[in-house]
Amino acid sequence: MPEVIFTGPAGRLEGRFHPSKQRGAPIAVILHPHPQFGGTMNNQIVYNLYYTFAERGFSVLRFNFRGVGRSQGNFDHGTGELSDAAAALDWVQGINPEARACWIAGVSFGSWIGMQLLMRRPEIEGFISIAPPANRFDYSFLAPCPSSGLFVHGDQDRVAPLKEVMALIEKLKTQRGIQIEHCTIPGANHFFENRVDELIEEVGLYLDRRLDNPPRLPTPARAKLG
Repeated sequence: MPEVIFTGPAGRLEGRFHPSKQRGAPIAVILHPHPQFGGTMNNQIVYNLYYTFAERGFSVLRFNFRGVGRSQGNFDHGTGELSDAAAALDWVQGINPEARACWIAGVSFGSWIGMQLLMRRPEIEGFISIAPPANRFDYSFLAPCPSSGLFVHGDQDRVAPLKEVMALIEKLKTQRGIQIEHCTIPGANHFFENRVDELIEEVGLYLDRRLDNPPRLPTPARAKLG
């Protein structure tokens, strides 16, 4: 799990990168929750998503948005963070020029940033959107959504209630040419406390369906995060 530093629009950005040993491996970028509410690349969900992609042969990057950890800059209410995400994708593509596919995954605030990046980068062919705060941020830019993907939400989420998320999902499902899937985790709140294993299992099952059951690859042992 090499530590990496790459250049972002506001200075250096800190990340962790898992390079695949397979030539032409797909790439994935994982985006963390809101920086002003404790979100970092070491968030438990982000950390587990990172390994979920790595175990399926992806070269994966997770990183801290500007002003978080050792990343330079200051919180920019989404505008700068979207630029950070674009820089992260550029960096991964630069060292994986033969990548055959690209995915984006985000948690809460990171989901909002990831879906905006999806609209700007046609090479992104799949997404994982976890606990999207559809009641707090404007998702009307998804018109239409250009790629198929998965939304995951907890039925006890009081930060981003399921009702608003379902309205977004139902709207996206009417679009032709893509397939939007949705999974609700029973008993899960916005942070998936005590439900992270169920969440990651559902994401893994979705990836297996989309990727036609790729072989599992060994990765460094996952540490237990507090």
